[in-house]
Amino acid sequence: MSSVRPKLKPATPKVVTAWDASNGFTTYRTPSGDWTQNVAEAEVLTHEAADEALEAAKKDQTRATDPYLMEVTEDGKVTGRETLRESIRAEGPTCHPNYGRQAEVN
Repeated sequence: MSSVRPKLKPATPKVVTAWDASNGFTTYRTPSGDWTQNVAEAEVLTHEAADEALEAAKKDQTRATDPYLMEVTEDGKVTGRETLRESIRAEGPTCHPNYGRQAEVN
């Protein structure tokens, strides 16, 4: 399930994101190389470190599938050309608050 994504400049802050292989939820790579569903816990990377983390994630597709780099601010907030798409992936579906991932929080 791969799609064409915009090429990010090396200095652009980014995180590795993918889909959790066990439940299909959006997941983000942490500094320890583990995965979390909370974008605030994701490791923010630039330059070669981002490329290296992406390559490591591609080898770990038993836990997370179709990893790619997503643009974020320096403090890890969703931003960039695909902000709407990535915001929906991070916060849950655009439906009634009693349904979807956001219902688990309420």
